Amino acid sequence: MARVEVKVPQLSESVTEATMLPWKKKAGDAVAQDEILVELETDKVVLEVPAPGAGRLAEVVKKEGDIVHADEVIAIIDTEAKAAAQTPAAAPAPAAAAAEKPAAQPAAAQPATQSAPAPAAASAEKADFDVIVIGSGPGGYIAAIRAAQLGRKVACVEEWINPAGKPKLGGTCLNVGCIPSKALLASSEKFESAKLHFGDHGIGMDNLSVDIGKMVGRKEAIVEKITGGVEFLFRKNKITWLKGHGKLAGKAGGNFKIDVSGDGKTESHTAQNVIIATGSKARHLPNVPVDNKIVSDNEGALAFDAVPKKLAVIGAGVIGLELGSVWRRLGAEVTILEALPEFLGTTDAALQKEAAKLFKKQGLTIHLGVKIDGVKTTESSVSISYQDKDGNAQTLDADRLIVSIGRVPNTDDLGLDSIGLSADERGFIPVDGHCATKVPNVYAIGDVVRGPMLAHKAEDEGVLVAEIIDGQKPHIDYNCIPWVIYTHPEIAWVGQTEQALKAAGREIKAGQFPMLANGRAMGMGETDGFIKVIADAKTDEILGVHIISANASDLIAEAVVAMEFKAASEDIGRICHPHPSLSEVMREAALAVDKRALNI
Repeated sequence: MARVEVKVPQLSESVTEATMLPWKKKAGDAVAQDEILVELETDKVVLEVPAPGAGRLAEVVKKEGDIVHADEVIAIIDTEAKAAAQTPAAAPAPAAAAAEKPAAQPAAAQPATQSAPAPAAASAEKADFDVIVIGSGPGGYIAAIRAAQLGRKVACVEEWINPAGKPKLGGTCLNVGCIPSKALLASSEKFESAKLHFGDHGIGMDNLSVDIGKMVGRKEAIVEKITGGVEFLFRKNKITWLKGHGKLAGKAGGNFKIDVSGDGKTESHTAQNVIIATGSKARHLPNVPVDNKIVSDNEGALAFDAVPKKLAVIGAGVIGLELGSVWRRLGAEVTILEALPEFLGTTDAALQKEAAKLFKKQGLTIHLGVKIDGVKTTESSVSISYQDKDGNAQTLDADRLIVSIGRVPNTDDLGLDSIGLSADERGFIPVDGHCATKVPNVYAIGDVVRGPMLAHKAEDEGVLVAEIIDGQKPHIDYNCIPWVIYTHPEIAWVGQTEQALKAAGREIKAGQFPMLANGRAMGMGETDGFIKVIADAKTDEILGVHIISANASDLIAEAVVAMEFKAASEDIGRICHPHPSLSEVMREAALAVDKRALNI
């Protein structure tokens, strides 16, 4: 007998156990793959457990009323008895809702007219799904969940396989991007705090050491938990996960056809609406192979097996600064080479100056205006030849190199031409202000379209498109999407910079307040940085907020809310903030716009 174990699926992060409800099948019954065998009840939701394969239910291990935990075996299926199992008929898809044309336009998007999803032709064949999302990163999985919440029959295609050979949801962000990098950032910050700052609190530390294997293991455990959480959400919302590479394959019976390839086979599925959310990948240097051992991109840099003595980083953008900071804190001598003449050139000039000062003080060496001539590697080292800002030839020798020169959209091998679409010269899919392509009922979101490559921007676009398909009229103000760099201190901003506003001829006023004058920051030992608020000189409307401080990623949210509601700086200044807290600095900076800060 070929045995396949039926296991309790991954529960959510806050749920550790579930109760078995009545079995829908008994031992000896024929079962089809994905047929629901039993339901599990938690304190939050009832989960369905599908059959992982077709065959005969050979043994029921757990009975009704038993308490079970994630990954626990509850039944056994004999897959050699497949002949008796019939695939259950697909549930009928809900009727597509008619939608009106959204009226609002994003602030930073080109003017465009968004057409409502085209209703299916009367003669069209029934689609397998109302919506198929290609890609399960933050934009894709959120789009799938929102569409399912709105009553649509949804499938999501994802081909990610982790190093252990297991299919995983979550895309780059959850598996090798945002989540694991922040886990390592937190670990390295705790190590440096223990080494440099615990003494200030009267805490002595002897023989402080770093176990890189354990640190990386913690990161992997967090990734496993959060990707498992997305699987839980898919089951909760009855979203079908199509495992493999998704590719558009023209139209069939008035619907879109998507081929899903994996495990040596290809299956075709149809949908009335398609959302492309395939994300991005690291840009590599020409003629410099990335082996993720000596030369790494963001994936390899998250999995070093030891702290390199000397680490070189090409690119002083978000990823380069974050990963360079991780390994510097753990003991590496880090040198960053940046082609642009300005450090963090897209940020406010005040942030640029403060960040450069603090990172230099921390030990990061940053060379601006360089030109890379070549990279040579051996089995244990790397040598980078470059020209400095004055044109002089230089050589940088290191044990490891991280290449972080930006990202490119994942639009290869998507079959765009099969439905009359194509990517532009940079690889992006052209869309209007509401993420609609020129083909009705086909949308693209996140890193494959214009705008910043930010996970939270992709999430908002996923919700936007799902609601447009539902006939609603959602809107995104792209000027109110925050940016964050997770260095220490963190850097965050929303809206316009002072230099951009002045270049546009806008009359402005600005207020700035230092963390050094905040009691909570003193108590935390986090007095570096400031908050700066920029407002219109006449109306006092907030036009931009710029933060460099501990917890800047959390503090910026207040500014986003204020700007979404067109608040004035006076509005923040008149709102009571808890004392003592870092948020008081936001109020003081707002008050400083009219030169009436209270605590300085």
